[in-house]
Amino acid sequence: MAERRIINPWNWQDRYGFVQANEIGNINKILICSGQTAIDAEGKAAYPDNIGDQLKMALDNLEEVLRKADFSLSDIVRMTIYTTDMNKLISAYEPTVIRLSHAKCRPAMTILEVSRLAFSELMVEIKATAIQ
Repeated sequence: MAERRIINPWNWQDRYGFVQANEIGNINKILICSGQTAIDAEGKAAYPDNIGDQLKMALDNLEEVLRKADFSLSDIVRMTIYTTDMNKLISAYEPTVIRLSHAKCRPAMTILEVSRLAFSELMVEIKATAIQ
């Protein structure tokens, strides 16, 4: 089983649900996930005007990918969130912090604003790396 040591010189990041670094040792498996978005099973973008619902669905889709590989949210050590609107993302982010906290998911995290994602209706994409 992988060993994880959280590196946090400060504690301000705790209220946002991430850590400054994860030191990993004794890794058995690594899962590198493609960016997950609010795309349904037929490949169609969902919730074109609701960033909160898109964020939830992107996380649902990420969790499904993890589950299919016998991983869970708690196995994520690195997460990057891309958004086309940082202000909207921040205003809709609290449920994500709560969900990640309940799942004991404490990744090193980066959030970036980009000009657009693969489908013009999308506002959020989540990329993650998980270990066991």
